[in-house]
Amino acid sequence: MPKKTPLFEIHKKLGAKIIEFGPWLMPVYYTSVIEEHNTVRNRVGLFDVSHMGEFTIKGKDALVFVQRLITNDTSHLDNNQALYTPICNDKGTIIDDLLVYKFSDERFMLVVNASNIEKDYKWIEEIARRFGKDIVLKDISDETSLLALQGPKSQEILQKVTNLDLSQIKYYWFQEGTVEGSQAIISRTGYTGEDGLEIYIKPEYAPKVWNRILEIGKEEGIKPIGLGARDTLRLECAMLLYGNDIDETKTPLETNIAWAVKFNQEDFIGKEALLKQKEEGVKQRLVGFELIERGIPRHNYPILKDGKRIGIVTSGSFSPTLKKGIGLGYVKADFTKEGTKIQIQIREEPVKARIVKTPFYKRKNA
Repeated sequence: MPKKTPLFEIHKKLGAKIIEFGPWLMPVYYTSVIEEHNTVRNRVGLFDVSHMGEFTIKGKDALVFVQRLITNDTSHLDNNQALYTPICNDKGTIIDDLLVYKFSDERFMLVVNASNIEKDYKWIEEIARRFGKDIVLKDISDETSLLALQGPKSQEILQKVTNLDLSQIKYYWFQEGTVEGSQAIISRTGYTGEDGLEIYIKPEYAPKVWNRILEIGKEEGIKPIGLGARDTLRLECAMLLYGNDIDETKTPLETNIAWAVKFNQEDFIGKEALLKQKEEGVKQRLVGFELIERGIPRHNYPILKDGKRIGIVTSGSFSPTLKKGIGLGYVKADFTKEGTKIQIQIREEPVKARIVKTPFYKRKNA
């Protein structure tokens, strides 16, 4: 039986095209992907991302445990600061990429990908058993709804219904307060490349908050946004999608998130394997590319060099902002240099492309 977020009936009333996204029924668009994409880039859009998973980790060993679990380094984080990181297995390949929210040395929240909730929870339980740390792990996904307000007008709109001074929440920070009178966590992380805010709230309050934000955002041209535009927005910013760009066959060193592996910290899961790969050098690397000719690259299309296959597309689309085909893909390490001419095999036709620096799009004043 597919799962539904607390906003499912509202999405239906708004005329959303609903699809199965893993175990969830989610809106892929309400009007069109391009229109919704442009709304977020130019004005403001509201996303239901309540399918994401949330775990809490509490206890006197919480900080030490999180340090062992992830490849990034939480030791420098202040309270109310967030961090992006992969978590790896012993082979150094990626179990998931997630956000770590630090409330204190003894209280953390992990925000994990919807398709990985069960897998991640079992893995973290196993690590807790393996190291015998004094922590309490809890899956609060079913007790948490998540709304994302993204776009240049986000802060202006949300400020009307919260007791927090949103101008004080910096990028990758968060605060606890109220939204429309209900307890919430508000953060500023984002998956679109635009300024924006996330609202973690109890499921019973999500419909009230969703409707109120749409109501007060009318003058600013707010629209509900589906997963289709979420995908094109994140791709323009070269943000990774688990299951497409990363999975348990890839390591962080092969991707564009090698910066989130901090070898100077004490042992973390996968460190030994990643050190070995670093010393030996990677055989493939994730790159960004843009089409020089007309066409739309898609997941699993072959990447060619002089007619020979050198890699595969992991994410690809027409970019509504840049008005061209763009994508991410893994290529052999010898072909990763910016400006390298390649071809993307679209159906039976090799289409000219070139490797470019990412992100493809970066907002002004970012």
